[in-house]
Amino acid sequence: MTAELDRLQKTLDHRFRDQGLLQAALTHRSAARDGIPSNERLEFFGDRVLGLVVSEMLFRAFPDEPEGALARRFASLVRRETLADVALVLDLAPHIRAAPAENAEARDNPAILANACEAIIAAIYLDAGIEAARAFLERYWRPLMAADPTPPKDAKTTLQERMQGAGHPLPDYDIVERSGPPHSPHFVIEVRVAGARPQRGEGRSRRIAEQAAAQAMLTALGHVDDA
Repeated sequence: MTAELDRLQKTLDHRFRDQGLLQAALTHRSAARDGIPSNERLEFFGDRVLGLVVSEMLFRAFPDEPEGALARRFASLVRRETLADVALVLDLAPHIRAAPAENAEARDNPAILANACEAIIAAIYLDAGIEAARAFLERYWRPLMAADPTPPKDAKTTLQERMQGAGHPLPDYDIVERSGPPHSPHFVIEVRVAGARPQRGEGRSRRIAEQAAAQAMLTALGHVDDA
Protein backbone atom coordinates (compact mmCIF):
# COMPACT_ATOMS: atom_id res chain seq x y z
CA MET A 1 0.00 0.00 0.00
CA THR A 2 1.47 3.35 -1.01
CA ALA A 3 1.67 6.33 1.28
CA GLU A 4 -0.73 8.16 -1.04
CA LEU A 5 -3.41 5.48 -0.72
CA ASP A 6 -2.86 5.39 3.02
CA ARG A 7 -3.56 9.13 3.23
CA LEU A 8 -6.65 8.75 1.06
CA GLN A 9 -8.04 6.03 3.32
CA LYS A 10 -7.58 8.33 6.30
CA THR A 11 -9.53 11.00 4.44
CA LEU A 12 -12.26 8.48 3.62
CA ASP A 13 -12.19 7.30 7.25
CA HIS A 14 -12.22 3.73 5.94
CA ARG A 15 -9.32 1.31 5.75
CA PHE A 16 -9.98 -1.27 3.06
CA ARG A 17 -9.60 -4.93 3.85
CA ASP A 18 -9.55 -5.52 0.11
CA GLN A 19 -7.11 -3.00 -1.32
CA GLY A 20 -8.00 -4.20 -4.80
CA LEU A 21 -11.42 -2.58 -4.47
CA LEU A 22 -9.88 0.80 -3.74
CA GLN A 23 -7.43 0.47 -6.61
CA ALA A 24 -10.23 -0.50 -9.01
CA ALA A 25 -12.36 2.44 -7.86
CA LEU A 26 -9.53 4.80 -8.82
CA THR A 27 -8.78 3.23 -12.21
CA HIS A 28 -10.05 5.05 -15.29
CA ARG A 29 -10.86 2.80 -18.23
CA SER A 30 -7.83 4.15 -20.11
CA ALA A 31 -5.54 2.54 -17.50
CA ALA A 32 -7.39 -0.77 -17.14
CA ARG A 33 -5.44 -3.87 -18.11
CA ASP A 34 -5.24 -7.56 -17.25
CA GLY A 35 -5.84 -7.97 -13.54
CA ILE A 36 -6.72 -4.30 -13.03
CA PRO A 37 -10.34 -3.56 -13.98
CA SER A 38 -11.68 -0.07 -14.59
CA ASN A 39 -14.05 1.58 -12.16
CA GLU A 40 -17.04 1.46 -14.53
CA ARG A 41 -18.81 -1.47 -12.87
CA LEU A 42 -18.20 0.03 -9.42
CA GLU A 43 -19.54 3.35 -10.69
CA PHE A 44 -22.77 1.64 -11.78
CA PHE A 45 -23.19 0.02 -8.36
CA GLY A 46 -22.19 3.13 -6.42
CA ASP A 47 -24.87 5.16 -8.15
CA ARG A 48 -27.50 2.78 -6.77
CA VAL A 49 -26.06 2.80 -3.25
CA LEU A 50 -25.94 6.60 -3.31
CA GLY A 51 -29.55 6.81 -4.48
CA LEU A 52 -30.82 4.45 -1.79
CA VAL A 53 -29.01 6.11 1.11
CA VAL A 54 -29.73 9.69 0.02
CA SER A 55 -33.40 8.83 -0.52
CA GLU A 56 -33.65 7.50 3.02
CA MET A 57 -31.81 10.50 4.44
CA LEU A 58 -34.23 12.87 2.74
CA PHE A 59 -37.29 10.80 3.66
CA ARG A 60 -36.36 10.92 7.34
CA ALA A 61 -35.05 14.49 7.45
CA PHE A 62 -38.07 16.13 5.78
CA PRO A 63 -41.14 14.17 6.93
CA ASP A 64 -43.60 16.89 5.92
CA GLU A 65 -42.35 17.59 2.41
CA PRO A 66 -44.27 16.35 -0.64
CA GLU A 67 -42.73 14.07 -3.21
CA GLY A 68 -41.96 16.91 -5.62
CA ALA A 69 -39.84 18.81 -3.10
CA LEU A 70 -38.00 15.64 -2.09
CA ALA A 71 -37.36 14.86 -5.75
CA ARG A 72 -35.76 18.27 -6.31
CA ARG A 73 -33.52 17.80 -3.30
CA PHE A 74 -32.61 14.30 -4.45
CA ALA A 75 -31.73 15.41 -7.98
CA SER A 76 -29.45 18.10 -6.61
CA LEU A 77 -27.66 15.73 -4.23
CA VAL A 78 -26.98 12.87 -6.66
CA ARG A 79 -26.16 14.83 -9.81
CA ARG A 80 -22.77 14.50 -11.45
CA GLU A 81 -21.66 17.97 -10.42
CA THR A 82 -22.32 17.29 -6.72
CA LEU A 83 -20.33 14.05 -6.91
CA ALA A 84 -17.49 15.92 -8.62
CA ASP A 85 -17.53 18.56 -5.88
CA VAL A 86 -17.29 15.85 -3.20
CA ALA A 87 -14.43 14.28 -5.16
CA LEU A 88 -12.62 17.62 -4.98
CA VAL A 89 -13.16 17.80 -1.22
CA LEU A 90 -11.74 14.27 -0.94
CA ASP A 91 -8.87 15.26 -3.27
CA LEU A 92 -9.48 12.17 -5.39
CA ALA A 93 -7.97 13.62 -8.56
CA PRO A 94 -4.28 12.93 -7.76
CA HIS A 95 -5.14 9.29 -6.99
CA ILE A 96 -7.00 8.51 -10.23
CA ARG A 97 -5.01 6.21 -12.47
CA ALA A 98 -5.32 6.98 -16.15
CA ALA A 99 -3.27 6.56 -19.30
CA PRO A 100 -0.75 9.39 -19.81
CA ALA A 101 -2.82 10.91 -22.60
CA GLU A 102 -5.86 11.01 -20.30
CA ASN A 103 -4.12 12.01 -17.09
CA ALA A 104 -4.66 15.79 -17.30
CA GLU A 105 -8.32 15.29 -18.23
CA ALA A 106 -8.80 12.82 -15.40
CA ARG A 107 -7.75 15.46 -12.89
CA ASP A 108 -9.98 18.20 -14.27
CA ASN A 109 -13.02 16.45 -15.75
CA PRO A 110 -16.20 16.55 -13.64
CA ALA A 111 -17.48 13.32 -15.22
CA ILE A 112 -14.30 11.40 -14.39
CA LEU A 113 -14.22 12.80 -10.86
CA ALA A 114 -17.90 11.97 -10.34
CA ASN A 115 -17.43 8.43 -11.63
CA ALA A 116 -14.52 7.87 -9.26
CA CYS A 117 -16.59 9.16 -6.35
CA GLU A 118 -19.45 6.77 -7.16
CA ALA A 119 -16.93 3.94 -7.48
CA ILE A 120 -15.51 4.76 -4.05
CA ILE A 121 -19.02 4.51 -2.58
CA ALA A 122 -19.47 1.06 -4.12
CA ALA A 123 -16.01 -0.05 -3.01
CA ILE A 124 -16.74 0.87 0.60
CA TYR A 125 -20.07 -0.97 0.42
CA LEU A 126 -18.49 -4.11 -1.03
CA ASP A 127 -15.62 -3.98 1.44
CA ALA A 128 -17.62 -3.45 4.63
CA GLY A 129 -21.35 -3.37 3.94
CA ILE A 130 -24.18 -0.87 3.85
CA GLU A 131 -23.50 0.69 7.25
CA ALA A 132 -19.95 1.65 6.26
CA ALA A 133 -21.25 3.15 3.03
CA ARG A 134 -24.00 4.96 4.92
CA ALA A 135 -21.48 6.43 7.38
CA PHE A 136 -19.38 7.75 4.50
CA LEU A 137 -22.40 9.27 2.75
CA GLU A 138 -23.77 10.76 5.96
CA ARG A 139 -20.43 12.46 6.60
CA TYR A 140 -20.21 14.13 3.18
CA TRP A 141 -23.82 14.43 2.01
CA ARG A 142 -25.66 15.47 5.17
CA PRO A 143 -23.95 18.90 5.25
CA LEU A 144 -25.01 19.39 1.62
CA MET A 145 -28.54 18.32 2.49
CA ALA A 146 -28.71 20.72 5.42
CA ALA A 147 -27.14 23.67 3.63
CA ASP A 148 -30.52 25.02 2.48
CA PRO A 149 -33.66 24.53 4.59
CA THR A 150 -35.83 24.94 1.50
CA PRO A 151 -35.89 22.69 -1.59
CA PRO A 152 -33.13 23.87 -3.94
CA LYS A 153 -34.02 26.30 -6.65
CA ASP A 154 -32.22 25.42 -9.87
CA ALA A 155 -31.53 28.68 -11.69
CA LYS A 156 -30.55 26.89 -14.91
CA THR A 157 -33.83 24.98 -15.00
CA THR A 158 -35.83 28.12 -14.20
CA LEU A 159 -34.10 30.07 -16.96
CA GLN A 160 -34.59 27.25 -19.45
CA GLU A 161 -38.28 26.89 -18.64
CA ARG A 162 -38.89 30.62 -18.93
CA MET A 163 -37.09 30.83 -22.26
CA GLN A 164 -39.14 27.91 -23.57
CA GLY A 165 -42.32 29.47 -22.24
CA ALA A 166 -41.53 32.67 -24.16
CA GLY A 167 -40.81 30.73 -27.35
CA HIS A 168 -37.09 31.54 -27.31
CA PRO A 169 -34.15 29.17 -27.95
CA LEU A 170 -32.53 27.48 -24.97
CA PRO A 171 -29.82 29.38 -23.07
CA ASP A 172 -26.29 28.96 -24.41
CA TYR A 173 -23.42 28.51 -21.89
CA ASP A 174 -19.75 28.96 -22.73
CA ILE A 175 -16.57 28.74 -20.66
CA VAL A 176 -14.94 32.17 -20.79
CA GLU A 177 -12.07 31.35 -18.48
CA ARG A 178 -10.72 28.38 -16.55
CA SER A 179 -7.85 29.02 -14.19
CA GLY A 180 -6.21 27.62 -11.08
CA PRO A 181 -4.50 24.27 -10.50
CA PRO A 182 -6.18 21.07 -11.75
CA HIS A 183 -7.27 20.03 -8.26
CA SER A 184 -8.82 23.44 -7.53
CA PRO A 185 -10.04 25.04 -10.77
CA HIS A 186 -11.94 28.29 -11.12
CA PHE A 187 -14.50 28.73 -13.90
CA VAL A 188 -16.03 31.83 -15.47
CA ILE A 189 -19.13 31.01 -17.53
CA GLU A 190 -21.09 33.27 -19.86
CA VAL A 191 -24.75 32.62 -20.67
CA ARG A 192 -26.61 34.11 -23.63
CA VAL A 193 -30.34 34.23 -24.29
CA ALA A 194 -32.41 35.95 -26.97
CA GLY A 195 -33.04 39.63 -26.42
CA ALA A 196 -30.69 40.17 -23.49
CA ARG A 197 -27.07 41.07 -22.84
CA PRO A 198 -24.82 38.11 -21.91
CA GLN A 199 -24.29 37.52 -18.20
CA ARG A 200 -21.45 35.82 -16.37
CA GLY A 201 -21.04 33.69 -13.28
CA GLU A 202 -18.05 32.09 -11.62
CA GLY A 203 -17.25 29.32 -9.19
CA ARG A 204 -15.00 26.39 -8.33
CA SER A 205 -16.85 24.02 -10.65
CA ARG A 206 -18.53 24.43 -14.00
CA ARG A 207 -21.91 23.63 -12.43
CA ILE A 208 -21.57 26.36 -9.80
CA ALA A 209 -20.45 28.90 -12.39
CA GLU A 210 -23.31 28.00 -14.75
CA GLN A 211 -25.84 28.31 -11.95
CA ALA A 212 -24.38 31.70 -11.00
CA ALA A 213 -24.56 32.85 -14.62
CA ALA A 214 -28.16 31.66 -14.93
CA GLN A 215 -29.11 33.49 -11.75
CA ALA A 216 -27.41 36.65 -13.02
CA MET A 217 -29.43 36.39 -16.22
CA LEU A 218 -32.68 35.89 -14.31
CA THR A 219 -31.88 38.97 -12.24
CA ALA A 220 -31.06 40.97 -15.36
CA LEU A 221 -34.36 39.93 -16.93
CA GLY A 222 -36.24 41.07 -13.84
CA HIS A 223 -37.35 37.61 -12.75
CA VAL A 224 -37.94 37.10 -9.05
CA ASP A 225 -37.00 33.83 -7.35
CA ASP A 226 -40.37 32.51 -6.23
CA ALA A 227 -39.09 29.33 -4.57
